[in-house]
Amino acid sequence: MTQLNSAFTLFLSLLVEAIPFLLLGVLFSGLLQFFVDERRLLAILPKNPLLGAFTGSCIGFLFPVCECGNVPVARRLLMQGAPVSVAIGFLLAAPTINPIVFWATWTAFRDQPEIVFLRVGFSLAIATIIGFIFSVQTDLRPLLQPGVASAITMRSQSADSTPSLLQSGTYFLGQSAKPLITDPSELQAAMMATVSKPMSFRLRLLLENTVQEMRELGAVLILGSAIAALVQVFVPRDLILSLGQSPITSILAMILLAGVVSICSTVDSFFALSFASTFTSGSLVAFLVFGPMIDLKGVGLMLSVFKPRAIFYLFALAAQLTFILTLFINLYIS
Repeated sequence: MTQLNSAFTLFLSLLVEAIPFLLLGVLFSGLLQFFVDERRLLAILPKNPLLGAFTGSCIGFLFPVCECGNVPVARRLLMQGAPVSVAIGFLLAAPTINPIVFWATWTAFRDQPEIVFLRVGFSLAIATIIGFIFSVQTDLRPLLQPGVASAITMRSQSADSTPSLLQSGTYFLGQSAKPLITDPSELQAAMMATVSKPMSFRLRLLLENTVQEMRELGAVLILGSAIAALVQVFVPRDLILSLGQSPITSILAMILLAGVVSICSTVDSFFALSFASTFTSGSLVAFLVFGPMIDLKGVGLMLSVFKPRAIFYLFALAAQLTFILTLFINLYIS
């Protein structure tokens, strides 16, 4: 009974910590949909896959969201026709490559500034590499959930038509009681009608879209938080920490711990600081780099965009690259 109470407390703390950032991400997503001209946005995004992945990884400076808020924005980027490398780069890097997280990490590791810069550098490098790898897949729709894939299909079908505002992920243009418009001509007409509407009308649509996407993404956030809380309580932490004495097992232990504890990237540096006296520098960086990219809570949100197979690819690539880079720190720098 005590363990269940602890799990419930952790579950609530994860939700309280994550929901504000999820809301922030949904608001950014809605602003992209109703107030940003996609012609201007797409025009400034580089077409080169490697440069696009790097650019997407740096967009976090403009959209300071954690791993709870990056998913709706990344989904919007995909659905509006942004290059795959840009969307994947943003998805993985935004929780770390933003001024809020940089400031929090600097505050926690002021006496070890190298950890701050290694976290930012490795996160940027890993997100860029994975974004470039995913760009090799010319058609990403087989790896996406049906709703997102169909939206991309509609976007490509209407590519030769007059460009317009972005479409919604689940609902569209105030029709919350109706299914998503699927006919390209109807979609185009609805979008163009919105462009001519006054600011007050678009603000109302932004509010309604925010409520609907919070319902959709909030459900998977609750599921992911529940799983993370149960794992934290019922998997003995001593088992994980006992592995942290060598250059190799310490990294593996902290990667595992990062995925399990699912701490928001804005506060995870203070959690990692508690292990600074007993764990290697490489393992601390591994925790700070891998956790914001892939954790149990974030996987639940990613399932609203990707199929499980794509999430496995993201997990495997991020884990391997994190391990290789941080092992180099333990062997040659520390």
